[in-house]
Amino acid sequence: MASHDQSYKAGEIKGQAEEKTNQTMGYLGDKAREGKDKAYETAEAAKEKTSSAAQSAKEKASQTAGAAKEKTSETDQAARKKAEAGKGESGGIIQKTGEQVKSMAQGAQGMALGALDALKHTAGVAKEDDNKKNTNSANPK
Repeated sequence: MASHDQSYKAGEIKGQAEEKTNQTMGYLGDKAREGKDKAYETAEAAKEKTSSAAQSAKEKASQTAGAAKEKTSETDQAARKKAEAGKGESGGIIQKTGEQVKSMAQGAQGMALGALDALKHTAGVAKEDDNKKNTNSANPK
């Protein structure tokens, strides 16, 4: 009978081992599903966080670009105003300088003609018309 008992015990042990294996496999399957679900949730959260960060970066870049464009426009406008004001000032200075040069040239021309006339009279080569001019200009009517 020992062999029948041994067979019975072996079958019992085999049944218990199968039961334990099935329980363990079920437990491992549950844990695997939980891990898979957790990995999926983590991946989704990371994806959402990355998308949000990318959107934030895009908005920040857009704001920065807009601010830079506005600042550039303001700087350009200020430079144009300053250039326009400088143009007006330099135009006035140039005009005034031109008038002064013209006046000085006319004065120099008058002085040169007067000196030439005086030289002609001194040298005695002045024409009679020149003498009349000098006499008339010296004695106004």
